[in-house]
Formats: sequence, structure tokens, C-alpha cells
Amino acid sequence: MRGPALSAPAESRSGLDVRSEVAVRGVAVDLGATIPLRRPGGAGPSDDGHLLVDGLKTTLPINPASPFRLRDGRLVRTGPDGGVTDLGVDVDTVARPAFYDLTTADGVRYEQVARLHGNDVLATTVVQTCVRYGTDDDAADRCRFCAIEQSLRSGATTAVKTPAQLAEVAEAAVRLDGVRQMVMTTGTSNGRDRGARHLARCTAAVRAAVPDLPVQVQCEPPAPDDLAALQALKDAGADAIGIHVESLDDAVRRRWMPGKATVPLSQYWTAWRESVRLFGRNAVSTYLIVGLGEDPDELVAGAAELIDAGVYPFVVPYRPIPGTLAFADGDPAPDPALLADVTARVAALLRAAGMRGADQAAGCAACGACSALSAAGG
Repeated sequence: MRGPALSAPAESRSGLDVRSEVAVRGVAVDLGATIPLRRPGGAGPSDDGHLLVDGLKTTLPINPASPFRLRDGRLVRTGPDGGVTDLGVDVDTVARPAFYDLTTADGVRYEQVARLHGNDVLATTVVQTCVRYGTDDDAADRCRFCAIEQSLRSGATTAVKTPAQLAEVAEAAVRLDGVRQMVMTTGTSNGRDRGARHLARCTAAVRAAVPDLPVQVQCEPPAPDDLAALQALKDAGADAIGIHVESLDDAVRRRWMPGKATVPLSQYWTAWRESVRLFGRNAVSTYLIVGLGEDPDELVAGAAELIDAGVYPFVVPYRPIPGTLAFADGDPAPDPALLADVTARVAALLRAAGMRGADQAAGCAACGACSALSAAGG
């Protein structure tokens, strides 16, 4: 049965406005339709389907209540009157990668070791446990938006990925599916390096197997007396690093990331500055999450400070993810207009500084899928 006729593409709203609303409200999937590549839960603030929107890698929440849906390769919106408007945006799905069908030499499914993000990014959490996460009965230190151990409990991944496993999977992903960059993050360990040295071993193994594959690593700031852990990451062959603070407002940090908030912002700045020295400007990034309650003007001002220091502020919306503390508490996603405003202002600052995510060798900003910054020229 054919759906309602489409009206002409909407011209009155900017592309950033539309992208921001879809990023927050997600897309509904019609009965019988599929989004082959999805990333449910996991580390960080993203739970979504992977698409190409006007050729740009994009992650969108799958939300049955969303007025947005995919139809015949286009993004459309259903209005209150039932009318359907073509938003003038081409959308392609990403096929399930061939490397998912393989198993490592020690019997682990490749899909449990690393996953495809967008159409050409290989991503993995090398240690799927975190000292901040705690238990369901004692989650006082847990980041409220994070579901890092939920995917472990579901069997979607393994607790620790070995360097050999990651090298094997990376080689196959490049050969079979044209992967062009890799992102390796980690749950935080009790060690003073916060898990950086295992990341370094994994990075060295991957670069030995596929020397031309750019790699970004992500971890918490190491202890101030162990900044050598950052040098170890660089020496292992990492091209870029993400040290994610999520908010520069201490009150917000205490509410949303109580465990990480015990690490003072001064320690983040020390790690960022050392990382810029090692990796260079625009090769160091951090997440800033819109929708945690931080004053938007202060968020943009903080982004400006980061940019001045050579750190790329990767602006993303808070998304309610099932299995997280924030989802259980009913914390809503941000207003799309707020997301569009903050994104536009940060993108303007990035353009003025000559810093673009697309110019980075690897990482979240190089991929750009979880943020609208790339669509705004940032």
C-alpha cells in the first residue's frame, strides 16, 4: 500500500535545524524496513542506527514515536494532519559488513571484538568494564548516560580485547570492507595510567598488522605523575587522542559523572596540553554533551577555550539510552533548537580557527556521525 503523497521539500528551515531535530527525536522505521547497521548501548552517550545523510556519516536514535522516517532513500516528516513532507535529504543505509561473519583464531566473533561505525570506521572498547560503573545496587560513581557494561552483560561483546584479536579484526575490516580509520576507547582502570598502556599495546598491534590505518585512542586523563602514558600512546602509533570531559561545569559533572568529577578539570587541562604537544593541534578532542543542564553560553565559551588550546570540542546531544541511570530517571533529550544554536556557534569558532573534524586522521570528529558539527562546517 502506498503512503500519503509527499509534499515538496521543505525550504524554510536550515539544514542544521532539521539535522538537530532528527538527532534528538530520531527516526521511526516502517514495518518491513530495516537499518542494517546499529549500535545499541555501549560506552558513551550514543545508541543509534548508522546512516549516510546527504553522504555524511550520521547516527540517529531509532524511535517509533518520531515524526521522521525513511522512505525510498529520503528523509520525510509526518505532520499533525498526517501529511508527509520530503525534507530534501538523501538517506542511505549502511550494509552489514562482511567481517562480522568471521571468528578470531581463539574463537571470538569479530563483531564482539570491534564494530563498524558509519561506513568506514572500525570502533572498539578494548576493556568493557569501568571502575566508575559499579553495580546496579551501588552505582554512585557511574556516568548517568553510559551503558558500557550493559553490552557486556548482553553478550554483544567481550570484557577484554587482546592486541592479537584487534590486529586480526582490523586487517580483515580493511581488506573486506574498506575501513579507513579506527577508534579504540577503554573503560577506566584502577591504574594510574587509567588504561592507556593496554590501549598502547593494542594500537601497536593494529599498526603492525595494517600500518596505513589511522588510529584514535580514547581514555581518561592519566595521573599527573604518569603523563608518560600519553607518550606511550603516541609511540605505539596513535594518530589522535580523545580525552572526554563531557562538561566543563563542575556542578553538571558532579550530577552526571560523579566518579569522573573527582578528577579535577585542571588534570584534564594538563592532559590536553600535553596531548596537543605530542599529537598536534586538531589531533586532540573531547566530548561536550548538550542537554546536561550546562548554561549554553558557558558551554560555548568553554569550547572556545578548548579551541584556543588546539583541542577539538566534539558537540553531541544527550540521548536517553535504555539501561542507563538517566533513562531510568526520565531525563529528556535537549531541545533541538538549543542543540542547533550551540552547534552553529561552536562550528563558527572551529571554522575561524581553521579546525575541521574532517581534517583529523581518525576519531569521533573525523567520523562526525554523532554530531551535526560536520554539517555546519566544523
